[in-house]
Amino acid sequence: MRLAQNGSSWSAGAILLGAIVFAVLLAAPGVTITASYVNDLFIFLDGAHRIASGQIPNRDFHTALGPLSFYIPAWGYWLSGTMGGAMPSGMALATLVLAMPIAHVLSSRLHPILALPYGLFLLLVLAAPLNLGESITALSFAMFYNRIGWAALGALLIMYLRPERCRPWQEGIDAVSAAVLTLVMLYTKITYGLVALTFLTFLLSDSRQRRWVAAAIALILISGIGIEAFWRSTPAYIADLVMSAQVSGSRSPADLTGTFIRHLADYTLLGIFAALVLPRTRSLRDLLFFGFCTVPGLLIQNQNSQPWGILTIHAGAAVAAEMILRLRAQHSSQEFPPSSFATGAPLPLMAMILPTLLHCFMALGLHTAMAVARSGKAFDLPKFAEVRLIAPWLSEKRTLMHVYLESIESGARALESLPEALTKVSVLDFANPFSVGLGLPPPRGDSAWLHWNRNVNASHFIPPEQYFSDVNILMLPKWGINHAPLRELYQAYIDANFEPLHDTEGWIIYRRKTQEVATKAPF
Repeated sequence: MRLAQNGSSWSAGAILLGAIVFAVLLAAPGVTITASYVNDLFIFLDGAHRIASGQIPNRDFHTALGPLSFYIPAWGYWLSGTMGGAMPSGMALATLVLAMPIAHVLSSRLHPILALPYGLFLLLVLAAPLNLGESITALSFAMFYNRIGWAALGALLIMYLRPERCRPWQEGIDAVSAAVLTLVMLYTKITYGLVALTFLTFLLSDSRQRRWVAAAIALILISGIGIEAFWRSTPAYIADLVMSAQVSGSRSPADLTGTFIRHLADYTLLGIFAALVLPRTRSLRDLLFFGFCTVPGLLIQNQNSQPWGILTIHAGAAVAAEMILRLRAQHSSQEFPPSSFATGAPLPLMAMILPTLLHCFMALGLHTAMAVARSGKAFDLPKFAEVRLIAPWLSEKRTLMHVYLESIESGARALESLPEALTKVSVLDFANPFSVGLGLPPPRGDSAWLHWNRNVNASHFIPPEQYFSDVNILMLPKWGINHAPLRELYQAYIDANFEPLHDTEGWIIYRRKTQEVATKAPF
């Protein structure tokens, strides 16, 4: 028993040490290296700037993402003091915070031989600036909220197992850990949070864990009430979610089938694990759990812009591997002979997680090395001095992101050349990099981003009277991400309320016809 406790403490300590190392690798250089999704990066740097300017998500600007998706880069900006350090420092902080419940959950429920590699796997998915399923050199902090959701959900599902090594205050720490993981998901991206709440409700069926699960649900409810007392934006958040779901909430059977096929190898390994466990446990709850690891993860991943990565499958495989080890220890050698697959249960789990673990570690190391060397092209906006663009595979080839960045830089130069003072600048395209990049007061009532057929379309959009109510200067790009349909949608209002001020090769700059601009949009 003492040996098991020592192994548990050792694995928890190693996981926490790994989190510290990954956080330092992220935050220490104070530089953001990006190779793709520059437009997505602008969303969260703008969000950090909005929060630093006193704005509150969903109250002062629209977003279907949870408030933590903007407070994390804002906290990173506060810690580092630069926009280049905002995302690395914010994700370093998120890694350190989530490492605590992850270390507790894994070390108390998994053998050390499983807990350590699986814990490092979750932390590297969380820390590496890389969209899951993309190449090592495609560095980007884009869609970081998905990696937070997967890592938190991948740890929470391990709590299906009863603790193998009970500690002092085990149930209390379990409740707090589950509540923290779920709240992070709910207030980062709600799809992960809803799956987490469903799982905790299912876990109430386990009479031996029911007490801490009920306490966790109570903590989540109390925390939600406390957050709303300060945030006061839950109805607005729900309204933004509903509009986004109306635009892009449904997926066809063909989409689901394609996602399943891309993950067929992972599903096959999970099926092998389940086939080893279920005939011996003969438990309906176990069958439902493995089913839970397959379907909701598929639905989540199908909503994400990532080529690969359903981490609920890996969580199910980790649980199954632990169950096999426990069954082998509890039963005779005749049921699990030494030559059986059960003896090497950790090996197929390693086969599942090791490639991604190494992939993410290499991406994190590459980001650190390039950040230290200040590699790539610097963003030519005053507040973006520590943000640098590289080409994937480290080639000298110009990519679409170089063209996009040059367009933004030319727009910034055009704005700075205007004789009048700049204030409340908006962009009718995917994101607004000018308020943050030039250090200008951001407008209120608009959206954190506009992505055609993802959170806006011709039928569901923010009314122009609200969207532009606090805008003085409006930038219309002649080339952009999705400027053409947005211009068609809002052009009539723009013509009636704004006048052309400056026309360049890449931009048309409008000024509001009247200076009587509302100070706050009527949400």
